[in-house]
Amino acid sequence: MEGMWAESDSRTLLVCFLSMGSDPTENIERLAKSKNVPCRAISMGQGQEVHARRLLNQSMQDGGWVLLQNCHLGLDFMDELLDTITTAESMNEGLRTWITTEVHPKFPINLLQSSIKFTNEPPQGVKAGLKRTYSSITQEQLEISNMPQWKPLLYAVGFLHTTVQERRKFGPLGWNIPYEFNQADFTASMQFVQNHLDEMDIKRGVNWNCMRYMLGEVQYGGRVTDDLDKQLLNTFARVWFGEYMFSDKFCFYKGYSIPQGKTVQDYLQYIEMLPLVDTPEVFGLHSNADITYQTNMANETLSTIVNIQPKDSGGGGGETRESVVQRLATEMLEKLPSDYIPHEVKARLQKMGAIQPMNIFLRQEIDRMQRVLTRVRNTLTDLKLAIDGTIIMSEDLRDALDNMYDARIPKLWFKISWESATLGFWFTELLERNQQFHSWLFDGRPNQFWMTGFFNPQGFLTAMRQETTRMNLTKGWALDSVILHNDVTRMMKEDVTGPPPADVGGVYIYGLFLEGAGWDRRNAKLIESSPKVLFTSLPVAHVYAISTTSPADPRKQLGSLYSCPVYKKPRRTDLTYIFALYLKTVQNPDHWTLRGVALLCDSK
Repeated sequence: MEGMWAESDSRTLLVCFLSMGSDPTENIERLAKSKNVPCRAISMGQGQEVHARRLLNQSMQDGGWVLLQNCHLGLDFMDELLDTITTAESMNEGLRTWITTEVHPKFPINLLQSSIKFTNEPPQGVKAGLKRTYSSITQEQLEISNMPQWKPLLYAVGFLHTTVQERRKFGPLGWNIPYEFNQADFTASMQFVQNHLDEMDIKRGVNWNCMRYMLGEVQYGGRVTDDLDKQLLNTFARVWFGEYMFSDKFCFYKGYSIPQGKTVQDYLQYIEMLPLVDTPEVFGLHSNADITYQTNMANETLSTIVNIQPKDSGGGGGETRESVVQRLATEMLEKLPSDYIPHEVKARLQKMGAIQPMNIFLRQEIDRMQRVLTRVRNTLTDLKLAIDGTIIMSEDLRDALDNMYDARIPKLWFKISWESATLGFWFTELLERNQQFHSWLFDGRPNQFWMTGFFNPQGFLTAMRQETTRMNLTKGWALDSVILHNDVTRMMKEDVTGPPPADVGGVYIYGLFLEGAGWDRRNAKLIESSPKVLFTSLPVAHVYAISTTSPADPRKQLGSLYSCPVYKKPRRTDLTYIFALYLKTVQNPDHWTLRGVALLCDSK
């Protein structure tokens, strides 16, 4: 910062590109304080131009600094700002204009070319993160409270701050949604801990419930929108914050303990001794998470390279884009399954019992499958005609051609279907999904179901609950009080020879993958992943319904069960969440929460 200030002058703008989890405001204000210069900050947005003009004029006269934040929300003012700065006749030499903005395609290019540009990336790793945190803490702040709990708590909040930021790079394994935790969260938490200790009754000690709630639900939790992410944050607060953190034996992970120091320098010396590269286990994850991180980075880079490839047909030798896609379209049309004939479907469903919950579900799934088949068939047929020049190449067909050439899913298909890594995987899944519906309709209900193959897996589970409730109407079961429960069997999909026992009902489901943990088939319990094995196939699971009002409730053994979320795809969001399966565990379930363990219907 100091170097940039020295390099700049009153007519040069300093532009900071904002990146997730970092905000330079505090650093700029601290630098202004050290130079004894007023720093006037304003956040841009609708109607803020008037105030920005006023601050700019004031600073041009008295040599103060202006900080315009979030300028991507006030792009119209940027050209005016550049004109004012470059053409103003009288200007105090002390003026500095700082701008923060997100990357925006319409940001004025001449402003960028004539300014000093910098970015304020959040530090990588625990060592760098804690170093940055402790560099911004003064000795006065460290001594502000004479309570013995203050310094360890401050360090623990700093460690939590670094952890929540570091977990982001592991994708859905770290956080389902990448949140923008930044310095303001740490400052607010630090202030809260200080206030709490000031008002604390010494005899009763720290109120840990309050401390955990404020950190996990308010200070950091206030940003969190996903229920399972909130659970993860609360788990960190529960595992790391308690009376036990003041004992000498306490450590966040082997080699990462809370130092006993008196000055900021003592803490910085301890931080300097921490490893440069952290194992993911420091953040509660398995060491395999590093492979996931590296793979995600490589895929992102390759995807960017493919996006910026030229899209025109080359004039050189070899096959043109059009002929490649035409050949692909012909192959796909040959493999595409035939349409469902409505009266045939109706007749088969009548025979199976048209108003049975499971059969209503099947009819809805077949309707959706038919839409996909029709759209794929029409697009491929039209695309072949457009390549031959018989019909005009519309925007949708051009998109289909580009995406098929890059082995991606055309937008038209994607809207009504499912996510997949490549077009090849997507088309194979189309054939497999159709096969499941076709055999269910024409060969009768299968003994086991491939959960990944449904458009609406929640609907499938609800239909199963309805079916079980109707079976038990004589026992007084009502749908409202019926919940899902499950057992993981020792059978793989090949071993299933018949449907689940009739007295329990329910369904056998297969095709689920465990991410973040391994599975002990013999003892049917969670174990640590094997090195370099990212996904483990789960044996067939028996999912059934139980009534909460009936006396025998298998959920009473919940103590040793981990409630494992099941998602349709590796992107874990509310949209892909289906339900939770209970998995047996010897370790505390919190261990698997920190590991980010989940079941995926599809690992691609």
